[in-house]
Amino acid sequence: MDEFASIRHWTAGRQTAEWQRRRGVTLGIGDDAAAVDLSLAEAGLDGAGSLLIAVDTMVETVHFAEGTMADEDVGYKALAANVSDIAAMGGVPLHAVVSVSVPSGYGSERMRRVYDGLYVCAEQYGIAVIGGDTTSAPSHMVVSVTLTGTVETGKELRRSGARPGDAVFVTGPLGMSAAGLHLLLREEAGTPDSEYAAIVAAHKRPKPSVLAGRLLLKSGACRSLNDVSDGLASEAWELAEASGLRIVLEEGRLPKSGSLSAYAAKAGIDPLEWMLYGGEDYVLVGTVESGGADAVQKAFHERGLPFYIIGKAEAGEPDVELIPLPKNWNGERASGRIARRKIGKRGYNHFDE
Repeated sequence: MDEFASIRHWTAGRQTAEWQRRRGVTLGIGDDAAAVDLSLAEAGLDGAGSLLIAVDTMVETVHFAEGTMADEDVGYKALAANVSDIAAMGGVPLHAVVSVSVPSGYGSERMRRVYDGLYVCAEQYGIAVIGGDTTSAPSHMVVSVTLTGTVETGKELRRSGARPGDAVFVTGPLGMSAAGLHLLLREEAGTPDSEYAAIVAAHKRPKPSVLAGRLLLKSGACRSLNDVSDGLASEAWELAEASGLRIVLEEGRLPKSGSLSAYAAKAGIDPLEWMLYGGEDYVLVGTVESGGADAVQKAFHERGLPFYIIGKAEAGEPDVELIPLPKNWNGERASGRIARRKIGKRGYNHFDE
């Protein structure tokens, strides 16, 4: 099967022309470029919109391996990572362009399974897949997705808006994806126990927080926002540096799932390590003005969404600190309070030496 026949095999019949038109697509897959009329896109914005663009790449042996991800999971996650970036701006995802580099040993049917997963994610988040590129690769597969989105003009949520006194929040539990990967990499794991299904699913099929991002934007109380792709510590540092202040986290407030706790105990690992440095959780972390935190939390709970206050923003040089639980910090106290622990920038970094 040649390149063009392969593309048709992977993409044909996935999305109707009518459905794509509701996303403003006037010319989709099959020409030199796609054409989109953003004025026709049904995005649910309140007023005029600006274009958002994100790109993310997954490389075999770096981001995934056969032992940890099925082909369908690779396709799903390649798109989901981009959706999370749009969510972190308070935006709505619209159009995806997909580039794949395929080793000769993969075969057309295996790549179709990759696209199966990608289109599952596209359907869940209302994304029109409108084009891409296909090349051969010498040994490992590469999937790169560029995603457009839209957000009310001038209202996009940035990392740089936090102010001293803001409450720091996250929109879901932390560390689950890293714990799931750890389980999948254990040689003795075999088929993961159903007890740990949640952490495995968190790694293979993350759920980007688009609705959460929209609620935060519409609340008017959210001042800064980021998604947890490289670990809470790394993302908190990005907020601190972009906003020029100190982020103080409270260990006792960090949301921890029961399956994470159970597996950490079995593996003999402090779950805080995964929660701070694990990454790929794709929940949102940010700040809200302190007077609006209760209203935002109520709005989330009314929609059945989690929302956790985990700390505060303070004036000072950019820094991230943790107020630990006494049992984890040897009970050290300063001025009657538990001594803060400085949190380094450590998280996932492709270029760590």
